[in-house]
Amino acid sequence: MGYIDVNGVSFSLADGRPLLDEVSFRVGEGTTSALIGPNGAGKSTLLRIIRGELRADEGAVSIDGGLGVMDQFVGHVRDESTVRDLLISVAPRAVRDAALALDASETRIIENDTTENQLAYATALADYADAGGYDQETVWDKCTIAALGVPFERAKYRAITSLSGGEQKRLVLEALLRGPDQILLLDEPDNYLDVPAKRWLEESLRATPKTVLLVSHDRELLARAADRIVTLEVGGAGNTTWTHGGSFATYHQARTDRMDRLDELRRRWDEQHAKIRQLVATLKVKATANDTFASRYHAAQTRLRKFQEIGPPQERPLDQDLKMRLAGSRTGNRAVVCEGLELTGLMKPFNLEVWFGERVAVLGSNGSGKSHFLRLLALGGSDPDPRAGHITSVGATLDPVPHTGVAKLGARVVPGWFAQAHEHPSLIGRTLLDILHRGDDNRSGLAREAASRALDRYGLVDGAEQTFESLSGGQQARLQILLLELSGATLLLLDEPTDNLDLVSAEALEDALGRFEGTVLAVTHDRWFAKSFDRFLVFGSDGQVYESDEPVWTESRVVRAR
Repeated sequence: MGYIDVNGVSFSLADGRPLLDEVSFRVGEGTTSALIGPNGAGKSTLLRIIRGELRADEGAVSIDGGLGVMDQFVGHVRDESTVRDLLISVAPRAVRDAALALDASETRIIENDTTENQLAYATALADYADAGGYDQETVWDKCTIAALGVPFERAKYRAITSLSGGEQKRLVLEALLRGPDQILLLDEPDNYLDVPAKRWLEESLRATPKTVLLVSHDRELLARAADRIVTLEVGGAGNTTWTHGGSFATYHQARTDRMDRLDELRRRWDEQHAKIRQLVATLKVKATANDTFASRYHAAQTRLRKFQEIGPPQERPLDQDLKMRLAGSRTGNRAVVCEGLELTGLMKPFNLEVWFGERVAVLGSNGSGKSHFLRLLALGGSDPDPRAGHITSVGATLDPVPHTGVAKLGARVVPGWFAQAHEHPSLIGRTLLDILHRGDDNRSGLAREAASRALDRYGLVDGAEQTFESLSGGQQARLQILLLELSGATLLLLDEPTDNLDLVSAEALEDALGRFEGTVLAVTHDRWFAKSFDRFLVFGSDGQVYESDEPVWTESRVVRAR
């Protein structure tokens, strides 16, 4: 079925900073391994090295079998491409190259219908068939039916922008899991998927005979689908890996045991080092007074030198120390009131009251209107008070949300919006330090020293001079949360906030929300994250909006509507 063997891979960034240091692990035939680690530690970079996009400074990668790849940012493609273009992009190389050559040949014959171009087109058709293009279209037909509910012939020229992020992800996953490639590299495959689709992915990963290496921070998916966990750990001389040979269910205890063992090995090494140094010092004094101790003194020196040359045992990996301080402040008792609210074409009218301090998880399938609902509140509701203003995480301009009925914010309620896709044109080309130092319409700028301290609390200070678009998805998410902290928002509107956050960051966010003096509405498909909420607002597939006493992930269950 194929395997991946990563042996001693090291890699430095363009500015000379070491990123990876002698990374080694193996993904065995037919197994599913999860690669986890802090945001910005180099997970996506490592995948690019494995797939051959980047050249490692040292080390080697061995791959046995065809390689299929899902990029991290599949799910918010916003260009002019079509469904067919997306499927071609993840097809086996021979099919991909033949399809692109066929497209180019078709374009030439349309522009200039000469005999030469006709012959070239006929050749391109034959090459496409020889590469297995038509066989692949049969597979794509099954993929579009499964992901979009329509056959390939009807879907192939549909614009990608007409698909939700979850539909884009599901389509690519269907193509890769059904395709001929024996090895799959999946970077954040669960992002944008609703819970039924995540469950489908978990079942598919358990059932597939393919060899899979995936990057994910979804704790439920890790627990249900991964056979082993490869952790990219932060080190002073570059990041290294440690492999837990079991499932995520035993991962935390195994990691704690490992850290205790590393601490114990270092303690013993320090004790032995101190004893040998003391022995050398003692023998030096004795050798000065008595020549008979000279040979023992020199032997002790040699022992100390060899001991130091071998060096101490592996250092304990650096711990992430994130301090998210979402403060908020007191507002009116009723933070959000909806009366007969209907988002045009998405849902039926519903009523809702959210009280100060409540944590409301907004659940439902993709495309049901959850994100539109949060955007409407971020705009200040249906009739915003111009004196109150509104806040988004970056001061972005939000498009109006067509609706009928009423959505009102309470007294002193200041909304702060976290955007799922991290699409913030105003931040492109700007460094993190510049973003915090200059401020925007919604928040004052910080002195450079204060800005650096704030970035340090969020684990972003090393990237202070990086531009926003150069950050990993998780780093961009952390910056958004920091901007919310600085904005003074009292109503947090979070659209899939944990999608790109690493495990430590997600837990830090949960802790910060627990201490936040204000109200939280969060759209989420993160089953672990949803456990920390006390109310659940469900956007049903039939257009009904109702409340449930517990999370609802499928429409088959019975709930008590309020």
